[in-house]
Amino acid sequence: MYVGIDLGGTKIAFAVIDAEHGTVHERHVIATHSEMGAAAVLERMVAVLVPLVERFPQVAAIGVGVPGVFDDESGETLFLPNLVGTWHGVPVRAVLSAAVDRPLWLINDARAFVLGEALHGAGRGHANVVGFTIGTGIGGGVVMHRQLYLGIRGTAGEFGHQTLALDGPRCGCGNVGCLEAFASGSAMVRAAEAAIAAGTAPQLAHVVAQGQVLTPALMMAVQDVAIRDIMASALRYLGAGVANAVSMFSPDAVILGGSVSNLGEPLRAAVVDIVQARCRATPVADIAICLASLGGDAGVMGAACWAAHRNGDRQVAGLFGA
Repeated sequence: MYVGIDLGGTKIAFAVIDAEHGTVHERHVIATHSEMGAAAVLERMVAVLVPLVERFPQVAAIGVGVPGVFDDESGETLFLPNLVGTWHGVPVRAVLSAAVDRPLWLINDARAFVLGEALHGAGRGHANVVGFTIGTGIGGGVVMHRQLYLGIRGTAGEFGHQTLALDGPRCGCGNVGCLEAFASGSAMVRAAEAAIAAGTAPQLAHVVAQGQVLTPALMMAVQDVAIRDIMASALRYLGAGVANAVSMFSPDAVILGGSVSNLGEPLRAAVVDIVQARCRATPVADIAICLASLGGDAGVMGAACWAAHRNGDRQVAGLFGA
């Protein structure tokens, strides 16, 4: 039994998980409130984690998915851009591990999502999987031969920061022309806001004025030609980014997750069309391109499985091809 934790910008999810079978025994979600500071966030996490482990004393280890960069050796976070305040050198492992007397490992949240989906979700049964998390930004991960490929300092799978245009829009990472700058949820919303300001999206402007939150799902539902063009363009770029990953890794499966993937089949179909059109040297008919299936459990599932793997659990060794 393992605890998986998904530390997000707005909420923190906890789950007690049987990593071998992918069974969730208990879930908890709390608000992050990162504006209170890193120490306060860790204190709130301890307040949930301690009674959780007391109720499940068979918990062997803990995995924590973090939205950014960390030091695997020290267990400290280095840069978490979606959390308010300074998270450089925050001793997440030391604080949480000491509170419950259990070993703990960190993993990037996007990599945790892909690992969870690869082992117990839409990618189950496939040895080689790449995954995209499409939300405010775009992240991802790579599983090869059932092993999570991390690259240097765990940075493999940053698909949102592949360059698709040498002179494209500025990305939050500082580069120009990144996939994230074209096809993330925030990029779609920015383009829609510009269309509203220009007067070319009257229907969308009307529903937003009535109090509806501007989201990719809302954009997909309106009939404004300008908004339909924005969405079509964003999905073409997303398809191109997936096609690049397919050409590079030739995986058995591609998993599309994150909040924007809730657009469902129209998003998946658009990606499939682009991959089929552009991947001429890869047998794309043999590649499953699918939507994530674990929902909000993907991150905690992957974090728990990572903890089991790092803890040397022989019962999960088969999941990792060992």
